[in-house]
Amino acid sequence: MDKGSECCPTHLIDGDGTFNDDGIEKFMKEVKLAECGLSYAVVSIMGPQSSGKSTLLNHLFGTNFREMDAFKGRSQTTKGIWMAKCAGIEPCTLVMDLEGTDGRERGEDDTAFEKQSALFALAVSDIVLINMWCHDIGREQAANKPLLKTVFQVMMRLFSPRKTTLLFVIRDKTRTPLENLEPVLREDIQKIWDSVPKPQAHKETPLNEFFNVEVVALSSFEEKEEQFKEQVASLRQRFYHSIAPGGLAGDRRAVVPASGFSFSAQQIWKIIKENKDLDLPAHTVMVATVRCEEIANEKHASFVANEDWCQLDEAVQSHPVPGFGKKLSLILNACLSEYDAEATYFDEGVRSAKQKQLEEKLLQLVLPAYQSMLGHIRSGTLDGFKEAFDKALTGGEGFSMAARNCTESFMTLFDEACEDASVEQANWDTSKVRDKLRRDIDARVAAVRAAKLSELTTLFETRLNEALSGPVEALLDGAGDDTWPAIRKLLWRETESAVSKFSIAISGFDMDEQTKGQMMANLEDYARGVVEAKAKEEAGRVLIRMKDRFSTLFSHDSDSMPRVWSAKEDIRAITKTARSASLKLLSVMAAIRLDDNADNIENTLSLALVDSRTGAVTNKSTTSHDPLASSTWDEVPSSKTLITPVQCKSLWRQFKAETEYTVTQAIAAQEASKSNNNWLPPPWAIFALVILGFNEFMTLLRNPLYVGVIFVAFLLIKALWVQLDISGEFRNGALPGLLSLSTKFLPTVMNLLRKLAEEGQMPATADPQRNPPPTSKSFQSGVTNNGALSSSGSSEVTSTENGAEDSSPSIKDKMT
Repeated sequence: MDKGSECCPTHLIDGDGTFNDDGIEKFMKEVKLAECGLSYAVVSIMGPQSSGKSTLLNHLFGTNFREMDAFKGRSQTTKGIWMAKCAGIEPCTLVMDLEGTDGRERGEDDTAFEKQSALFALAVSDIVLINMWCHDIGREQAANKPLLKTVFQVMMRLFSPRKTTLLFVIRDKTRTPLENLEPVLREDIQKIWDSVPKPQAHKETPLNEFFNVEVVALSSFEEKEEQFKEQVASLRQRFYHSIAPGGLAGDRRAVVPASGFSFSAQQIWKIIKENKDLDLPAHTVMVATVRCEEIANEKHASFVANEDWCQLDEAVQSHPVPGFGKKLSLILNACLSEYDAEATYFDEGVRSAKQKQLEEKLLQLVLPAYQSMLGHIRSGTLDGFKEAFDKALTGGEGFSMAARNCTESFMTLFDEACEDASVEQANWDTSKVRDKLRRDIDARVAAVRAAKLSELTTLFETRLNEALSGPVEALLDGAGDDTWPAIRKLLWRETESAVSKFSIAISGFDMDEQTKGQMMANLEDYARGVVEAKAKEEAGRVLIRMKDRFSTLFSHDSDSMPRVWSAKEDIRAITKTARSASLKLLSVMAAIRLDDNADNIENTLSLALVDSRTGAVTNKSTTSHDPLASSTWDEVPSSKTLITPVQCKSLWRQFKAETEYTVTQAIAAQEASKSNNNWLPPPWAIFALVILGFNEFMTLLRNPLYVGVIFVAFLLIKALWVQLDISGEFRNGALPGLLSLSTKFLPTVMNLLRKLAEEGQMPATADPQRNPPPTSKSFQSGVTNNGALSSSGSSEVTSTENGAEDSSPSIKDKMT
């Protein structure tokens, strides 16, 4: 690599004052200046035109600035400001070659660019070389006087300048020792400093507050080239580690980091061109602000494009990521560390502020992902709680203990998971998510508690319903004086048992006494409601119950055997007893008596509906008071009334109408029975038959064959009597009996003849003991048949007698 490519000379500012933005950016990339941080120094050189500045720089720093060709005459060589990197010097040292002062090309009065370039050099340089001729020292009008005045004048425009090293390089040193030249030079410099107008704040400020003055002398390059090179090599050594304490550039106040040098130089030149006063510390802050913001934006963009972050962000949208907080913290740390590495040399306040802004922007960027992670943690914790809670309840653990243990356990798990997901750089509050999780858990516990309590309540209500409905229905069906006391006793016993067990069952649900008491009261009310509902249901069927009871008592005797309506049965007394029992049922069903309060319903109904004398009075005088002409019972609230007095009267009227037919049928059956049992003729007729039939009787005694014929005829007639059930047929009247017998007579005779023929054709067996004679067999068959017929007839008679009773329910149902 040649010297030119290594030094990278760049025309920083041209002769017209145009700043080469692209050139300095390219220069910084080629020399890798941004990597230097604060470990770099800037050296510039000022001096009259054609004083050998470029030559000195090329020999001192190994640069290749264009030098004046002495053979072509003395003229302007460097126009504007050039910049190059010093070769082989550490730290990185940049050198600027400024256009010479007092040049004829600019003209006598055109000193604007000289002042601008001098101010620029002082603002950006750590070391300023003042190139001057040895023979000008001590002269009042020497060429270095305008240069020094320019330097000091522009220095006053730096309100808060940094301390710059002014290295006076005395060229073409004569025999006069440097020890003698330096005091004279310093005295001249002091005079110039004192004569320069200063701001009020710096009227008394000494020179050494602004400048470190160093003096060095070099031999003539043309006459003593070797000696010149040796002296330059010695001077070059002073530029090694120039920024170290005690070095030429040891004062590093307000130094712009290398990465901001390009921007800083552009802004300084812009301000100088606009002829504004410079405040270097403010400028440093401005440069730091811009550069740190640029670095922050770069790091933000880099973070957004970071593959690890993109993968983490994508993953956390769909599922929880283990170690989320640690992974994200590492990515953020890497990004912030890169920012710190690049911005570490800028103003600390600005750097910290921009770092905080970058951190806030990054945290704002990752906040949705963190919130998604918290959402996954919350939902996962809630699902785990539900599963564990249900499992604990299924395993038989008490509700309160299970709820408390599971809640504490999973809230701890949530806190641990949040700790694992926490981002080191953020101090985000998870209390809202935690509170929401707690509310969800409490809601779940409340829902399960409500469901469990509902199940328990339903279970006990079902048990109460089963324990009360059937017995209450049975008690009401057998309504009597002890019905409601028995119902009250049953209700109290079952309710007390259920409430006691229910209290034990709900004791593990962490309820306050008021709520618990209310639930037990509700269960008691439910039990009472079951009884009342069953009573109302039975009251709706009271007419059917009354008719059933009447039918049972009227049609059956005390042994529950069907009644045969013979002459000895007192139908009136039986009817009154059955109706009284039905009235008892009506009085029992008329009202709900769960409070053991006495009432007069039964007496009222008895007097109004059964007592004949009251009924007679009622029939005779319609204007008298009717105890049932009311919609309420005395001493019975309407809420406890099942059947009002008016409804009882209506029901009793309907009941009597529907049971009247049964009574009529019984009376008819009794009359028919009396007629059937009175078949013998009167005594006088019997006496007449004996007197008048004496001859015939004697004839029969003299001829036994007649007796046998008569006996056989008797058997046949008896068989026909039983088979045709003649007495039963005539029970309903003569004409219906004759019509019925006319249709049944011939089939019955044919059936008897067929049976006799079949018995006559049966073969005789060898055993005379087991095979009786035909006559005996026929007789026995006749007797047997007679018995069968008697049995059948008896059955039909019973059936017929019961016909009246059986017809009553069907007619009753139809009417109902």
